[in-house]
Amino acid sequence: MKKMIVFCLLAAILLLSYGCSSVQGEEDGQPDVVVTTTFIYDMVQVLSEGVDAFDTSLIIPAGEDPHIYQPKASDLALILDADTLLYQGLNFEGRMADVLDGGTSITEDFDETALLQEGEGEADPHFWFDIELYKSAVNTVSSTLSEDYPEHTDAFLENKEAYFKSLDELDDYVEERIDEIPESSRLVITPHDAFGYLAANYDLEVHAPQGISTDAEVSNNTIEATADLIMENNIKAVFIETTTNPDRMQRLKEIIQSRGGSVEVVGTENDALLSDSLGEAGSEGDTYISMFRHNIDTITDHLK
Repeated sequence: MKKMIVFCLLAAILLLSYGCSSVQGEEDGQPDVVVTTTFIYDMVQVLSEGVDAFDTSLIIPAGEDPHIYQPKASDLALILDADTLLYQGLNFEGRMADVLDGGTSITEDFDETALLQEGEGEADPHFWFDIELYKSAVNTVSSTLSEDYPEHTDAFLENKEAYFKSLDELDDYVEERIDEIPESSRLVITPHDAFGYLAANYDLEVHAPQGISTDAEVSNNTIEATADLIMENNIKAVFIETTTNPDRMQRLKEIIQSRGGSVEVVGTENDALLSDSLGEAGSEGDTYISMFRHNIDTITDHLK
C-alpha cells in the first residue's frame, strides 16, 4: 500500500510537469532502455556495441551517490515510458526503490550465499568489486536485452563473450598489482564500506568509518577507532571516494597529526577512488574496467 501511495504521488507530479519533459526514444522512434546507474549503462553499451536497436537513458548521473539520490519528475517520466527498465537492487537505489518494481533487477539471479552481509541480514550492494558476481549481473542484462530485442541475440552473446575475456584479464591484473603491496600494508581506509568484495577476493583488509550506505551517520568514537587502526598498523594513506564527503578523511589526518603521526589523504580530482559511480564520460574510470584499474593502481601506488 505504501509503495502504491508513493508511486501515485510521483505520478501526479509527473502529470504536472510532463509537458516540459521529453524522452529520447519518443523523439527518434527507437525503444528506450532505461537504466538507473552508470554500471548498468556501461554494461548495456558493451553488450549492444554494433547494435542499433534502442536508445539508452541513464537516471542517476555519473558522480552522483545512488544511495541518497532523490528522483525527479523527469526520472519518473523515463521509468514510466521505458520499454526496458534495468536497476541494480539490493537497496542500492535506496530512495527510488518504490518506483522500480516493474523493471528487472540485475542482481535477481545472484546466489545469496555469495553476498556479503552487514548488520541484520542487509546485503552489501557493492557487488561489482567481485568480478564473478559482476559477470552474473552482465548475464542478466544480456538475457533481458535478448528477450526484449531477440533479433539481436547473437550480437549480445558475441559481445558478452568478448567482454568476459577482458574481465578475466582484469582479474589477473588486479592480483598482480596487489602482490606489489607488502602484506602488512594491505589495509585500505575509505569513507564508507564500498570495498568489502574487493577485500574478500584479493587478500586486502578494508575499513571504513561509515557502513555500506552513505545515508548513515558516523560517530566520533568510530572516527577515533579508525585513527587507532591507522596508527597501530602504520598505514601510509587513506582514500577519498568521488561520491562521499571528504571531511571524514581530513578529520582522520588531523587526529593522526595530533598524536604525532602522519598519513596521506589521497583524493584529488585524478586519484579519488570510484566506488558508487563510474567517472564522467571522457574521464579516467568512465567504464567498469577502467574504473577497476584506476582504483587498484591508486591503492597500490600509495600503499606499497
